[in-house]
Amino acid sequence: MADKKAQLIIDGKEPIDLPIYQGTLGPDVIDVTGLTAQGYFTYDPGFVSTASCESKITFIDGGKGQLLHRGYAIDDLAENSDYLSTCYLLLYGELPSAEEKKSFEDMIMHHTMVHEQIHQFFHGFRRDSHPMAVMCGLVGSLSAFYHDSLDISNERHREITAHRLISKMPTLAAMVYKYSRGQPFVYPRNDLTYAENFLYMMFSTPCEDYKVDPVLGRAMDKVFLLHADHEQNASTSTVRLAGSSGANPFACIAAGIAALWGPAHGGANEAVLNMLEEIGDESNIEEFIAKAKDKNDPFRLMGFGHRVYKNYDPRAKVMKATCDEVLDLLGIENEPLLKIARKLEKIALEDPYFIEKKLYPNVDFYSGIILKAIGIPVDMFTVIFALGRTPGWIAHWKEMIGGSYKIGRPRQLYTGETLRPVPKS
Repeated sequence: MADKKAQLIIDGKEPIDLPIYQGTLGPDVIDVTGLTAQGYFTYDPGFVSTASCESKITFIDGGKGQLLHRGYAIDDLAENSDYLSTCYLLLYGELPSAEEKKSFEDMIMHHTMVHEQIHQFFHGFRRDSHPMAVMCGLVGSLSAFYHDSLDISNERHREITAHRLISKMPTLAAMVYKYSRGQPFVYPRNDLTYAENFLYMMFSTPCEDYKVDPVLGRAMDKVFLLHADHEQNASTSTVRLAGSSGANPFACIAAGIAALWGPAHGGANEAVLNMLEEIGDESNIEEFIAKAKDKNDPFRLMGFGHRVYKNYDPRAKVMKATCDEVLDLLGIENEPLLKIARKLEKIALEDPYFIEKKLYPNVDFYSGIILKAIGIPVDMFTVIFALGRTPGWIAHWKEMIGGSYKIGRPRQLYTGETLRPVPKS
């Protein structure tokens, strides 16, 4: 029972008692489920004031610029952990011991191969398809290849599916890239780290065995880690909503990928590079800054500010340091788009307009620069985001399916026509 209650009085009628629940962190929530019996719904477009579920996985305090995974701060994890340890944390609630870490890494890295028949599946796509379109289809199709463990009521089946998704997503993502370039697929290597293996499958060819620089491997690992989960965002909520119908987990993750594709969500880092292309040259920056400040101009600077964080995006601090390290290693500071990005970053951190509105560079800004520097094409950026976000999606799906849940069924404020007859001919 809730210790506190809110009272809602409508048109002077008898008060309606609504329980108030308190989490371990964050604002209290008012339980409005009882309103339906009274003939009312709440109205909250975009669900910006609605807690759609109870979760123990991730917490965000936008005002403080804080992101916690199972209680661990994101910058602490990025500094003292790695991606697969973070995957383990999201799935199981605790960071792994040394023995658990080795066992988990071995299991993930020894299941990176995909069914050979999936190679044939690619031929149903045009080679110039957007990589996210192909990823949606591929991940959804996995239920046809791995249908031996799809009993969502079986805890062991849920675990097997989680491991399969985390293991095989880098292989699928690299295959999507290779297919779009007309290059042969590269099989995974178990002797490399998770991030190094992905870069190897991306850039190795039969005529040149790609050697992964450890700095780039660590940078890729950071990109994955910083995108691993972000609470109840659009794609995670989509995964939960699809899962609430009892849909198989591969279909649910495919639904999450589709939601992530939007430029307001996972497509934001792709939009950053497209914006840099539009600016074109350092000499044009002042003109575009003026357009960004003009309320009547539709132009917006992509990669600055964040809907949730009203302060600095905590992931951006880590990503900036990684970005500096990658650019120093590659020695490409004079690449035109990167020079534009650097100047934009400087302006955003010094210009009173951006400081006052707290439009700081966010994780999408720096991740876009890193991926561009590594040599990953812009249309692959959101695929890499999906790869990194997979453990978060699957952790939320497992949490929901493993507990008590109802099928999602949002209501609406209907403003259409009232009942009317069909005209007689």
